[in-house]
This record gives sequence, C-alpha cells and structure tokens, in this order.
Amino acid sequence: MTEVPHAGEVVERALALSAADEAVVIVTDGSEATLRWAGNSMTTNGSTVSRTWSVVSIFRDGPHAARVGTVSSTSVDPREIEAVVRASEEAARTAEPARDAMPLVAAGAPAPDWAAEPTRTDIGVFTGIARDLAAGFDAADRLYGFAEHRVDTTWLGASTGLRSRHVQPGGSIEINGKRGEGADLASAWAGVGTVDFTDVEVPALLAELTRRLDWAGKKIRLEPGRYETLMPPSTVADMMIYMAWAMEGRGAHEGHTAFARAGGTRIGEKLGDLPLTLYSDPHAPGLEYQPFVSTRTSSEALSVFDNGLPAERVDWLRDGAVNALIYPRATAAEFDATTTVPGENLLLTGGSGASVEDMVARTERGLLLTTLWYIREVDPATLLLTGLTRDGVYLVEDGAVTGAVNNFRFNESPLDLLRRATEAGATEITLPREWKDWFTRTAMPPLRIPDFHMSSVSEAT
Repeated sequence: MTEVPHAGEVVERALALSAADEAVVIVTDGSEATLRWAGNSMTTNGSTVSRTWSVVSIFRDGPHAARVGTVSSTSVDPREIEAVVRASEEAARTAEPARDAMPLVAAGAPAPDWAAEPTRTDIGVFTGIARDLAAGFDAADRLYGFAEHRVDTTWLGASTGLRSRHVQPGGSIEINGKRGEGADLASAWAGVGTVDFTDVEVPALLAELTRRLDWAGKKIRLEPGRYETLMPPSTVADMMIYMAWAMEGRGAHEGHTAFARAGGTRIGEKLGDLPLTLYSDPHAPGLEYQPFVSTRTSSEALSVFDNGLPAERVDWLRDGAVNALIYPRATAAEFDATTTVPGENLLLTGGSGASVEDMVARTERGLLLTTLWYIREVDPATLLLTGLTRDGVYLVEDGAVTGAVNNFRFNESPLDLLRRATEAGATEITLPREWKDWFTRTAMPPLRIPDFHMSSVSEAT
C-alpha cells in the first residue's frame, strides 16, 4: 500500500517538479464528523478524512501579463503528483491571457508549523450534545436535525518561497421541532454555529423550540402586505451575507450591481439613519478565519496571483455608510482603489443593547420572523431578493407573541432594509439558516423594519 505523503511534502514535490515560470500549490486536508437524528432517535453518524490539492501554473509574458492553468486532484498517491503538475502546465500554455495578472505575493517568514500533522476531529466531539438530545427525545415534540464539525488544515506554497499554513475548525447544529399533524402541524427551527461544540447549549435550543411551538398553538391567517417586522439575528445574517457577496468593486464600477451609481460607486453613500458598521475580521473572537488568501481559481473577488496576501479587517459599511468594496490587487490597480480581501465572517454592530424579547415588548402590532428560506436574487441592480418564510412567523400584539401566522413569500433588498430599519438591538453570534452550508461565522443584531414586504402567502409549513 502506498504511503500517503504529508501535505507539506506534496507542496514541495509539486513545486520542485514545476517547469512553469511560477507555480502555486494548495493542499487542504479535511476532517469531518456528522451526526443526524429524526423522529426522536439517532439515525446516522460518522467521520471522514479527505485531501484536495491544486497546482496553479503560471507562464509569464511580462510582469503584468501571464497565462494561468489550474488542475486539482483528490489523489493521495505520490506517483500522481507529476501528472497533475504537467496537466496544470498544459492548461496554462493554452489559456487566454489572465486579466488579473500581477506579480506573486512576496514570501514572508515560513509558517512555523509547516511540518505539523493535520488537525483531526471525530465523532467524540458530539458526546455532550448527544447526551442532551437524548433528554429531548423523551419529550412529546418530534425532533429532527443535523450536527457537523469540520477541521480543514491548509498548506499554501509558491515558487517565490511563500509557505503558509492554517487550521480552520468550524461546525453547526440545527434542530427542527414539530408538533401536531396535518392542518395542526407546527414547526420551528433553531441552530447555532460553533468552533468545537463546547459552547453549544442544547437545553437552551430545545427550550426555544418549545416556546415557539407553544406560540403556534394559536394559528392566525394574515393577508400579504407590509408589516412591522422584527428580524432576529439569524434572518439578518442571511440578508447581510448576500449583500456582502454582491460587493464586488468591478461590477460596481461597470454599472451592473446595486453598488454602482452614475460616474462611480456608492462608496461614501449613507444608507440609513442607524450608525451600523458591517465588517469582516479574521481575528474576531469566536469567528476567526484564515488570515491569508488561498484560492485555486480567479474570480471578481479573488485572484490566484493574490495567494498568500494577508486578510485584514475590512469595514464594508461604517456608521451607516458604504465604506469599501471587494478589490483583488489587479482590479484595485485598474480602478485606483484599495485592495480588499473578501471576508469569511461578517459582523454587524452599532445597535443598542436590546434583545429580541425587549423589542417584542415594545411592539404594538407586528411580526416576529424567525427564519428565511430559498433566497434568490430578483434584480441585481437594486439587490432585490425574494424568498420564503419557514418554521415560524409569529404575530406580536401589545408587547407579546399571540400566535403563529401563515408563511409568506417576501421581496426585499438588504440595502433597503438597512435604509428603513428603525431599531437595531444587541449583536450576538448567530447561525444563518439559508446560507449556513457556505457561511457560518456571523454576528448580527435584531432589526426592526417598519414595513417588511410580504408579497404573497406561501402554503409551506
């Protein structure tokens, strides 16, 4: 049996074999554990390990002119390294000139843990939550859900001498509670993100589900329209994430995104009266992410030429105004802008210390919107999104939740939500419902929207 080489060795071998002018090699060793339950019993669990690695070959036609080819593999056979290198070189030779060509990032001090083994997880990470879920299974409500924990260890090496390494842990737990049957069926969702599950309080999640299912004991039919709406942190996260993905500098300069305006971009434009700041920071406590760029392909947000570039805090919005857009180095040079790396976390601050409960207590009549689902873009020029409510929309009357209402399809732009928001509460770490498979590291406040647009009724539960 062929011995699996250390990831750092794969990087060194591939770089040594390269005949390209320059090369970048990225290896990610992943370790994942999962746990699933349905109808108040555990169904599946397991753990896996994987390796994905890529060779980026670059042939130079000048300092700012190059052709690039990338080939990726999941093989752990060292005899296949040369074939991947050669395929990458061939792809580069036949490629069109790269629009984002730049000098590669200069090497700094090599990672001190370059030779360390990858970090692993296993099913034991769920011991505490499995115990707490078992207690929940004894109750009458039916519980369904999924927990996952993943640790990715990434090695990045380049022909410039760059050697970077990072360990990225992350996980989440989602629980769906159901009560009743048929027309009387009530459903509620709760979830949290975590680094290692030591901070996950399953009893608190179950208590929240019970509270929401109790609210659903009374059902109220409402027509479509605009309603004062309280958005808890999870729903705010789903809307802000999509906005952050749309904040590409080139698209704004070329006039086909919501961040464009005549003659330029919306940087500096005030969005609303609340002094909210939306930012990404690789060192935010509890939400840390890889502090350097590692990308196998170029896009409008990331460039292979920027591999190894430090990721730093970026204030996308500052005190309620657009402050920054995403610019790889080549795009920044083209538009005389500051290079900014897209973040892998997102935090919104600047609200009061109010909780969702505090905001409910001050609401005469409105909706409490707990989760969003199936969000899709309708109009990129305004960033108008549509989607569905799911697993709990509740009516608030005279400072208290009085029942559950039917689901809706909504039409809203996150930019307009920020413009119209009249209150923001306390920022807390939260898990987005819609985008959690791609983006789990968020901290958001609840928002009060005076006229959230529920465009039609949805019959979904």
